[in-house]
Amino acid sequence: MDLLYKIFIDPFVQMGGAPDLLIQTLWEGLVSGVLYALIALGFVLIFKASGVFNFAQGIMVVFAALTLVGLHAKGVPAFLALALTIVVMLVLAVGVERLMLRPLVNQPDIILFMATFGLTYFLIGLGEIIFGGEPKVMITNELFLPKGAIEWKVFGGFVSFQKLDIAAAIIASAMVAMLAVFFQRTRIGRALRAVADSHKAALSVGISLEQIWVIVWFAAGIVALATGIMWGARSDVSFALQILALKALPVLILGGFTSIPGAIVGGIIIGIGEKLGEFYWGPLLGSGIESWLAYMIALVFLLFRPQGLFGERIIERI
Repeated sequence: MDLLYKIFIDPFVQMGGAPDLLIQTLWEGLVSGVLYALIALGFVLIFKASGVFNFAQGIMVVFAALTLVGLHAKGVPAFLALALTIVVMLVLAVGVERLMLRPLVNQPDIILFMATFGLTYFLIGLGEIIFGGEPKVMITNELFLPKGAIEWKVFGGFVSFQKLDIAAAIIASAMVAMLAVFFQRTRIGRALRAVADSHKAALSVGISLEQIWVIVWFAAGIVALATGIMWGARSDVSFALQILALKALPVLILGGFTSIPGAIVGGIIIGIGEKLGEFYWGPLLGSGIESWLAYMIALVFLLFRPQGLFGERIIERI
């Protein structure tokens, strides 16, 4: 009975006894969730255009951030370095389309998936050759990202909001909203959905796979750059950042692999769920549950709705 009390009752007693700590935990989970959603968005864009999970999205986050920091270290002004990094991501998108995707049109999805593995290790090697393997500090001051914290007195305590977290949440939310509108309400968005359904059918109605792929990979590159800046500002810029991209898997499972709104909702669920689990159930289950709780949530969710909250149910006629 004591164990059941600690699992099912005591955490909620703690929430009610210290509501300021609950608000603090929810805020931190919300910020993490929005950033997870930003990571997942890059995967969704590629998956919608090709039907393939882009394993290279994680290293694209690292490569974009390293390019920005590396250019600034060479004496390039911060915002010029940011613009040049965007150009680099465009060149990468064109290169991926010309050298990887175009030769593999109409090939099985597993072939394209394995090609993203090759791209991952190519970018790892290129990044280490150009920038080295040691962690680097994100240029937060040069990009005018805010520092410090705002304290809010509430319920007899206080809640601390890091200004960097507020900026990260606003920027990530704005990017997700703009991309959602762009791909849902424009001709490019409709063409993207047609390409995702069938390459052959898209070609038959005059849709250029080459242009769509370049646009989508470039958009994923911009998302990767924003993600790298925000996560790099919270910790540092290193190849370990690509591990964060694996958090996109449970987010995508919850939201659906083809849904931009699903990436948002899934990210928030995972972010808040992780923080609540770590703070209130962590002492009981052992420290570090934040590293695996998201995958357990996704595993349970798969049992009841494999296509995700906003994913499309696939029905095959036989």
